[in-house]
Amino acid sequence: MTDTPARTPADTLDDDELEAVLDAVRTFVRKDVVAAEDEIEETDAIPERLREQAKEMGLFGFAIPQAYGGLGLTMSAEVRLAMELGWTTPSFRSMFGTNNGIAGSVLVNAGTEAQRERWLPGLASGELVASFALTEAEAGSDPSGLRTRAVREGDEYVLSGQKRYITNARDADLLMVFARTTPPSGSAPAGKGISVFVVPTDAEGVTLGPKDAKMGQRGTTTCEVFLDGVRVPADHLVGEVEGEGFGTAMRSLAKGRLHIAALCVGLAQRLVHESVSHATTATQGGTRLSDFQLVAAMLADCHTETYAGRAMVLEAARAWDDGSDRRLAPSATKLFCSEMVGRVADKAVQVHGGLGYMRSVPVERFYRDARLFRLYEGTSEIQRLIVAGQLTRG
Repeated sequence: MTDTPARTPADTLDDDELEAVLDAVRTFVRKDVVAAEDEIEETDAIPERLREQAKEMGLFGFAIPQAYGGLGLTMSAEVRLAMELGWTTPSFRSMFGTNNGIAGSVLVNAGTEAQRERWLPGLASGELVASFALTEAEAGSDPSGLRTRAVREGDEYVLSGQKRYITNARDADLLMVFARTTPPSGSAPAGKGISVFVVPTDAEGVTLGPKDAKMGQRGTTTCEVFLDGVRVPADHLVGEVEGEGFGTAMRSLAKGRLHIAALCVGLAQRLVHESVSHATTATQGGTRLSDFQLVAAMLADCHTETYAGRAMVLEAARAWDDGSDRRLAPSATKLFCSEMVGRVADKAVQVHGGLGYMRSVPVERFYRDARLFRLYEGTSEIQRLIVAGQLTRG
């Protein structure tokens, strides 16, 4: 396996540069993206003007090393950015999330230097979009059961199989496809024999299904991906080593879990803001809602849980950066924060009363949006197994 590029001080933003980026993103999100939320909900698409602004701000490459054209944010910086992005519809962040997260990190962590130089600059600039093609009908939270096959024939690999729920696939130029290069064996460790390949979406044999109709997170596209005898050159095998795909996927997902946890905190902060704004302006019988103790208690609970989640995220990011914990903390933090934002969203609807059930208010939309966070990058149940396994292993 190819080592992750070593990070040096020159590869990261200094404090002043980071604060400038965060301030610019905060202003952009709260002024321009929030103003487009209803449009995104109605059209189920991100306006091109927002996509272009995101490119100009470097958001397609915030986690990609500066050597390849990205911002090279540390995990501690990345989670602060994710909290700012979480203030608005999750689909905005999702537009460039796979470039920085689970797809782009495959190349950053496991690609050869030639592969990084070939594809990462395009991902960082937003000229290329990458998707993470792991999930299958019988391999979701446990990818070791995937059935997509890759067979070597001379200087090529031939891939056949089917993926589902693949984020950004319909917009993608590249797919990070996980496939078996060795058949499963009853005595082999889980995930052994899985490799990952860079597959262009315009390759012959790649077919994309229709856009999935989802409960929430409108503006984000997912679909099935069909691979029918797709041929790619042997140098499209990431790292140019077979059998390393499972470990690569797990490292990408662990980092992604911490990012998602930060996004949940950002969304919870927006929900608290909406709830407080409503409770301090709306009245019942001439009394502000916030003056009713049971309403005030819900506001207090929401703020407290959000505050706890933020503290967890920042501490887990610190541990990620210093290398002391890149498995237990991301799972524990993702578990808490994804469950937490669901509770906060539920209370936000309750604070709004009947109005909270109407499509005319943001909390109704966020209530639907938040539900997905407990499912992707590993369900809450999988996070519990990981946490318990780390605590009890000998």
